[in-house]
Amino acid sequence: MIRTLAVQSSGEVVYDLPLKELRKPEIKWYWVDFQDPTADETKLLSKFFRFHPLAIEDCVEFVQRPKIDTYDTYLFVVMHAIQQKTLEAEELDLFIARNYAVTFHKKPIRDLNNIWFKMKKDEGLKEGGPSLLMHQLMDQLVDEYFPPVYKLEDLLNEIEENTKDLTISELMEGVFDIRTDLYKLRRTIIPMRDLLYRMISSSSLKAYIRDEIYFQDIYDHLLKLVEMIDANRELSADIRDSYLSISSDRMNRVMMTLTVISSIFLPLTFIAGLYGMNFQYMPELTGKYNYFIVVGIMVLIAAGMIYFFAKMGWFRYHKGTKL
Repeated sequence: MIRTLAVQSSGEVVYDLPLKELRKPEIKWYWVDFQDPTADETKLLSKFFRFHPLAIEDCVEFVQRPKIDTYDTYLFVVMHAIQQKTLEAEELDLFIARNYAVTFHKKPIRDLNNIWFKMKKDEGLKEGGPSLLMHQLMDQLVDEYFPPVYKLEDLLNEIEENTKDLTISELMEGVFDIRTDLYKLRRTIIPMRDLLYRMISSSSLKAYIRDEIYFQDIYDHLLKLVEMIDANRELSADIRDSYLSISSDRMNRVMMTLTVISSIFLPLTFIAGLYGMNFQYMPELTGKYNYFIVVGIMVLIAAGMIYFFAKMGWFRYHKGTKL
């Protein structure tokens, strides 16, 4: 689908003009949006607009990182929007010159549609032209990065405090899911940060970028987002390590308990096994009180081993803890 928007010299905004009429003298500047275009519609990028084949290839492939390329009379910018549910990046390509802007994207982008329909009432945007349009698109896309970052931060705080009383395995699963989402966001936001840095620091782009301070503001937002993501990644790593330590500690205490029990019953099992052999001639079997003597010896051995383990400090390990 192709849709057009033209700002006339009088300030009036006209929608859905044919492409050939966009170059009339009364048109101050125009915006053409390619949304999920067909193969024939995509060919207009080269036949009507005469864009460079490499730029067109980048549009069609949908695999590009955010970047900016300078051509003779226009800029080619690749930006990424965020899908709020999946956190996957959605590519938005932008061609911008002094008197036109062309956007190219595979799926509908809500922020772009909002700008498209408010163009008729926004006098500043109409006067600002393609440069301000580029700023508005970038600003809206970057603003949409914040909600998922804040959401993941809240989830991490819930996991850290364990307000839902989840098991360690459930908490660990949540932490790893959050780390995966943070990685997705980081993979999108850092290239966008690098893109904005190049835009505000490159002298060759000054002709296309008005009011650089506005782009600096977007860059500051991206810096904040990167810091938040890195901080949350560190927090998630600390939570992961803490829960792994707790799990390991519990396992060690369980093994310690089993070791103590096994160590105590090992000599008792040996004595019971020895006298459980059914040989006919065993001197200890004939005594009247031998059973009580053997049981007493077993009790003394168990008590002696418990005392020995206590002296070694094994039972102090369990003080103040729950098995």
